[in-house]
Amino acid sequence: MDQLRAPGRVALTTVRIDGIAAGGDGVGRIEGGLTVFVPRTAPGDVAEITLVDRKARYARGLLQELEQVSSHRVEPPCRHYRDDRCGGCQLQHLNPDAQLEAKRRMVGDALRRIGRRDVQDPTIVGGGSPWRYRSKVTLATDGERIGLHKLDEPGRVFDLDDCLIVRERIMDLWHGVRAHRDLLPRNLKSLVLTQDRAGGLHVIVVLREAWDAQPLAAALNDEAVSFWWSAPHGVPRVVAGAKPGFPALAFEQSNPDLARQIREAAVEALGEISGAVVWDLYGGVGDTALALAARGARVWTVDADRAAARWAQREGEKTRGIQRLSCKVEHGLDRLPEPRAIVMNPPRTGIHPRVAVGLEQWARLERAPGRLLVYISCDPATLARDLYRLPSFRIHAVTAYDLFPQTSHVETLVVLEIA
Repeated sequence: MDQLRAPGRVALTTVRIDGIAAGGDGVGRIEGGLTVFVPRTAPGDVAEITLVDRKARYARGLLQELEQVSSHRVEPPCRHYRDDRCGGCQLQHLNPDAQLEAKRRMVGDALRRIGRRDVQDPTIVGGGSPWRYRSKVTLATDGERIGLHKLDEPGRVFDLDDCLIVRERIMDLWHGVRAHRDLLPRNLKSLVLTQDRAGGLHVIVVLREAWDAQPLAAALNDEAVSFWWSAPHGVPRVVAGAKPGFPALAFEQSNPDLARQIREAAVEALGEISGAVVWDLYGGVGDTALALAARGARVWTVDADRAAARWAQREGEKTRGIQRLSCKVEHGLDRLPEPRAIVMNPPRTGIHPRVAVGLEQWARLERAPGRLLVYISCDPATLARDLYRLPSFRIHAVTAYDLFPQTSHVETLVVLEIA
């Protein structure tokens, strides 16, 4: 376990780790009852730590030595996690059961503490393979190195060799790009490698100046790869290689297999919806809208991503019963007909306050049985905050999903009914 030590520090205190906090740090209490958060620790560890950031109500520490090793620990297989203290994963040092238990507790704690909901920790569904599941990786650069950020020094970047949670095909693409890194622009802001649902591969460069990707495309000589350029906050466009149909930068879960299972569970939770108006908020590329329409619903889907909306329109052009609005959800609610049910899958920031107000108005107007709101969340804290803003809804069911094994991220499906 020597690889988990923070280098160059002197231990100041000892702490027993009792659990895993949101974000993946171990949590315990030191003398005087002060709560302390320590990365790379496990429930049951007794650890010597250095306090590096002490506040009135909590402190942060760095692991120096393990006096007692938790039974939940395993040796992390990724050398970047061990040797470079990669910040991309937070839980590789925990066995799979301990990871699942930590995540279900994160969700339950957030719903009780932030959401003020009287609920038990939810059941959790495992994510299938714990490795090679991600269909996207975003790489950082500091001018010399291209890779990922260090845990304790987020301003520093280490050169990436292999990320074990990213699909092998994407890592093969990275190795090819890395072999010709002299063909990448020197003032690169970030580099995204992704694989779309049709198997197409994409290299996406973000920088201020236009990028001539033809030399890199010729060097890789792979007909499946598209090369994109985007100015910061600009609209990306293909500048070399294949011309894909799917919008490569449209939001799509990077663990698509389990995301499909979550989507199916959300639609199934609504029960009989044939002929009913159903809202699909934050609808993205339209997968949920298609699933709802397949069950006979009259679907209104809303999303601000115009590229995603165009793709959804093309894919669903033969599907009757789907109407689309390309705008922010908070700007579109007043334009929608009254629904019988709602599915929403907002970004990590959660829903806008105006959306919460609109949902509350719907709840107060409609108290008929069978009116359901299904919320798919990728962040327990913003989920809990939003549920606190929705007092007219009671929780019918909660299920957590381990969408991103080895990391602290957890997806949650909440079925709400009007109280």
